[in-house]
Amino acid sequence: MTEIYPPIEPYAAGMLDVGDGNAVHWTASGNPDGKPALVVHGGPGSGSSPGARRLLDPARYRIVQFDQRGCGRSTPHAADPATDMRHNTTRHLIADMEQLRDHLGIDRWLLHGGSWGSTLILAYAQQHPERVSEIVIAAVTMTRRSEIDWLYRGVGRFFPEQWERFLAAAPGTPRDGDIVGAYARLSEDPDARVREKATADWCAWEDAVLSGETGGASNPYSDRPSAARQAFVRICARYFAHGAWLDEGALLRDAGRLTGIPGVLVHGRLDMGGPLITAWELHRAWPGSELIVVESAGHLGSPTTRDHVLRALDRFAALP
Repeated sequence: MTEIYPPIEPYAAGMLDVGDGNAVHWTASGNPDGKPALVVHGGPGSGSSPGARRLLDPARYRIVQFDQRGCGRSTPHAADPATDMRHNTTRHLIADMEQLRDHLGIDRWLLHGGSWGSTLILAYAQQHPERVSEIVIAAVTMTRRSEIDWLYRGVGRFFPEQWERFLAAAPGTPRDGDIVGAYARLSEDPDARVREKATADWCAWEDAVLSGETGGASNPYSDRPSAARQAFVRICARYFAHGAWLDEGALLRDAGRLTGIPGVLVHGRLDMGGPLITAWELHRAWPGSELIVVESAGHLGSPTTRDHVLRALDRFAALP
């Protein structure tokens, strides 16, 4: 098993004014003269993590991280019900990434992330392929409406009791109705008690989907601090209720735009939240991409998943 790199502190950080009253928090770690790499967090709305940069060699990479609008240390925070969410869409996040690249004086950078982060990476790379040197993704998603429906309805066949509770917590929603949209409305309710209950119920469902991986030892969503949970649910439900403002299947349709960008996709065969078919379809549509299937891993990954990601990042670090 490959060891991850030691913890490091950023050598630079800041708040980037991206307009619409929003400021995006960013950090830079590792080698200031190293190969630029952007780590894109998941969620949407989860915020960046110091541990995520430990997969990149700090001697060879200039590691950039940022908190997407409304979460982490970016402002205003989505946990505040007064925060205007109209200017928080996939299009805005792509523009923020491009503005950050320009602000830091970076010509091209490697992109690394997973889950929702992979959707944002693909959307950015297809819009700005000339700015991307390589891509390394774990737990591939493209946030198609079919994928959203699987995560919040289809996978309920494996967790029927928990899904019934999830549905019942959105009163008036039929079994085949828009449950994600219902939660998006609940997360915007003027009553704080309604918002708090919706947050708890959404996180309980997310934890249930991952329970086969955690064995009940932890609750990856419910165990987060209150403000982080509220921001995550408000942002996540809003994005998914709108299909991330992407035309259905657009990222797969336009995968040809990634031609010439080396890419490694690492996906667990046992990923209940994001079935392997998504990674497989993207791999087939992306010329030159490499797909690694980890037999024993799920959405959270495993030591084997981490090893494959580390090896890919180390390999790309040697490229100009």
